[in-house]
Amino acid sequence: MRVVLLSDTHSPRFWKGVPDAVAAHLESADLVLHAGDVCTADVLDDLVRFAPVHVVMGNNDLPEVAGWGAPETLELELEGVRVAMVHDSGAKVGRVARLRRRFPAADLVVFGHSHIPMDVTEGGLRIVNPGSPSDKRRQPHRTLALLDVADGEVRGVEIVDLP
Repeated sequence: MRVVLLSDTHSPRFWKGVPDAVAAHLESADLVLHAGDVCTADVLDDLVRFAPVHVVMGNNDLPEVAGWGAPETLELELEGVRVAMVHDSGAKVGRVARLRRRFPAADLVVFGHSHIPMDVTEGGLRIVNPGSPSDKRRQPHRTLALLDVADGEVRGVEIVDLP
């Protein structure tokens, strides 16, 4: 299963529709996970044209995003991999242990908020922040992440730099 991970699209300030560089990855996606700060639900309507979308609420999301179906946290199973999602994972110090306590059954936690892409595995838990495809802040590139899961394991995570 090929999953596109997104976060922090910040529509309409930074996201004015699906950029071509993002669409190129969405065209082959089986699923999209958005880790919050969509801001407006029209982003989700655009994304669902490519693949089914699961999203969690971010601190900048309007009530319409909750109305679209975004909870504060989400746990689901993808090809036997237990995935959890939350927007804000808290401070860097103690992050993995904190996410393990919050999602004790998870194999992978996807989060956003910082706009800092990362892929870290510690103590049997993998955490991934896809960064932002539209608002790079102090990062060198806009980013998204690609997740490949099959047969109960994460086969790969790739942080993709966007133009």
